[in-house]
Amino acid sequence: MEVIDIKAFIPSRDYDVSKAFYTQIGFKAEFVSSDLTLFENGSCQLLLQRFYNEDLANNFMLQICVTDIDAAHALCTKAVDKLKISEVTHEPWGKVFYLWGPSGELLHMTELTSM
Repeated sequence: MEVIDIKAFIPSRDYDVSKAFYTQIGFKAEFVSSDLTLFENGSCQLLLQRFYNEDLANNFMLQICVTDIDAAHALCTKAVDKLKISEVTHEPWGKVFYLWGPSGELLHMTELTSM
């Protein structure tokens, strides 16, 4: 088996609020259906679904790797109102901040150290 792509399906408690959130943090939305939106940034994609399960949403995590953590943090801080966002921290493998989405999903915004 050769895998050529993987996309996560993100749950949304309020589909329109979640669509606005992902647009605000730099993803381009593309209509798929009334219950599914494809979001793209560079060559990376994810799918937002009109589906919500509290347990799933509160345990859903994505690592989103970026080239400039400080620029990403500035964008997310400016673009996102009333959502939880951490400061940038330094780890042995790189830098990270955490951003909670409107449905409870946790985004690990990461700049990896070159190895």
